[in-house]
Amino acid sequence: MKSKLNIAIDGYSSCGKSTIAKAIAKELNYVYVDSGAMYRAMTLYALHHGFIAADGTVDKEGLVKALELVLINFKYNTDSCQYETYLNGQNVEREIRSLQVSNHVSPVSDVKEVRSKLVRLQKRMAETKGVVMDGRDIGTVVLPNAELKFFMTADIKVRAQRRYDELRSMGVETSLHDVMRNVSSRDDYDTTRANDPLVRAEDATVIDNTNLTIEEQYQFVMSQVLKKLGTLEGMV
Repeated sequence: MKSKLNIAIDGYSSCGKSTIAKAIAKELNYVYVDSGAMYRAMTLYALHHGFIAADGTVDKEGLVKALELVLINFKYNTDSCQYETYLNGQNVEREIRSLQVSNHVSPVSDVKEVRSKLVRLQKRMAETKGVVMDGRDIGTVVLPNAELKFFMTADIKVRAQRRYDELRSMGVETSLHDVMRNVSSRDDYDTTRANDPLVRAEDATVIDNTNLTIEEQYQFVMSQVLKKLGTLEGMV
């Protein structure tokens, strides 16, 4: 098939958006863009450069002034067979997944200038199509004209357990209680923030994966992709 789509996958924290997005991108030989990783990288930069105080307050003025010094991009790792996040030339894929970054990413991502910078970059990445992008505002703000949109959700207890298991597999010591608190806090922040809050696009298909396996989710999304591609090919 010659036609290419842009696919937007939005949803709550720890819903498995990136797992499905990566699998779909690999199957279609599309570029995968983890928009959440970009905000995490920005948060890591803010932490390393003292733009986040001990009480969690973000020095917005200082961070905004430093934005031109921040370069975020993705490189494909042939060993892990996935795209990894680079911050100013350094691979930070592991660091940005820490609970410390998770605890501060919401207020950093709410800074208007930060969002503007990253949204511009995300839009540029999708200009030639053939992109699978996941995040919080992809279908509503970044790629409002994406040919396919999905909105993923799941029970918060299930999401917290998934995140906890992921952190433990990475060797991160934490408690399920702390992870649950973080997931709940991010939900509240993401859905109520002033700039581009998390909402479902009107034309997005909802996937509640509380009781779905990864394979079941993958098969459903791929069926929708192939249907859309078939429709586009028929129009050529």
